[in-house]
Amino acid sequence: MRANLRAETVEPTEDGRRLRIVWRDGHVSEYVPRSIRLACPCAGCVDEYSGRPTLDPESVPEGINPVAIEYVGRYALQFAWPDGHDTGIYPWDLLRSICPCPACAEKEK
Repeated sequence: MRANLRAETVEPTEDGRRLRIVWRDGHVSEYVPRSIRLACPCAGCVDEYSGRPTLDPESVPEGINPVAIEYVGRYALQFAWPDGHDTGIYPWDLLRSICPCPACAEKEK
């Protein structure tokens, strides 16, 4: 099922402090942009051999917001960040797996 995940809409929340993804199955995920930046899966942020993050969380400001969001085909989003980073491609299943809502957090337990 996860491989078929696609977003219905991707938009900032009304207050502009979070990113809202409404999924085709009706689920709504709201992310603090910094959490998305910290989850970057690119080779510059994750060791390609161990899979461990190499991005120092201290280097990412609390209030960071993307300067651009692009669709990558039908399977992912790509963010451009004000720190110049723009190589991370976030597949839909990755974004859904890091959904911070209580229902998804409960599933992870």
